[in-house]
Amino acid sequence: MDKKNCYVCGKESLSKNEIGLTKKLLDKNSKRFYCLDCIAEYLEVDTEFLFAKAEEFKDEGCTLFL
Repeated sequence: MDKKNCYVCGKESLSKNEIGLTKKLLDKNSKRFYCLDCIAEYLEVDTEFLFAKAEEFKDEGCTLFL
């Protein structure tokens, strides 16, 4: 799997959570990805909320976070 960078700030090597959240919350077919800080700013929520949502999605078996 090639490394993904944040579309906004350029952060390198995004985590599975960051890639999964971009796909789950913005666009499943996205080619542009966001780091946790940038997606939180875009959605106007805090990073703790997004981290909790990622854990919730994983617990539900969402395959976007594998």
